Amino acid sequence: MSAAAPVTVRVVAPDDLGGCHAVRREVFVAEQGVPEAEEMDAYDAHAVHFLASGPAGPVGTVRFLHGAPARKKYGHAGVTDDATAVLGRLAVGRAARGTGLGAILVRAVEEEARRLGLTRVYLEAQTHALGFYERLGYEAFGPVFDEGSGIPHRAMVKAL
Repeated sequence: MSAAAPVTVRVVAPDDLGGCHAVRREVFVAEQGVPEAEEMDAYDAHAVHFLASGPAGPVGTVRFLHGAPARKKYGHAGVTDDATAVLGRLAVGRAARGTGLGAILVRAVEEEARRLGLTRVYLEAQTHALGFYERLGYEAFGPVFDEGSGIPHRAMVKAL
């Protein structure tokens, strides 16, 4: 997929996650070795999901939680208010990497969060992706931790 290939990004309903799950399986399960049972969690039913598709089908996805589901899953990390969007499960398939699609998906989350009246975005980034998020205005804080997959992560936040 070239940078010029047309890509559409849309919100998908929790009962229409086939494309999102396909990209997440490719990236997290097949490439990174995250167990599928851990990757496809119950929070999918409560999240806002974005799917990016190109001529050959799904190429990227991201989700975010807010309100009670975000507090339930991320309260341990200090997400205790209704004004925080929690970005997660950002995945770009190998064919679409390097095209700017990851940034497009993050901006889609930020735009939707603003539309909903949220004032900040919290995420737990894999440490190899810290620079990507920093370039988009996110600030890392706290120590490096293992969020359960054996992959080191660090918390990040951005005010909207």
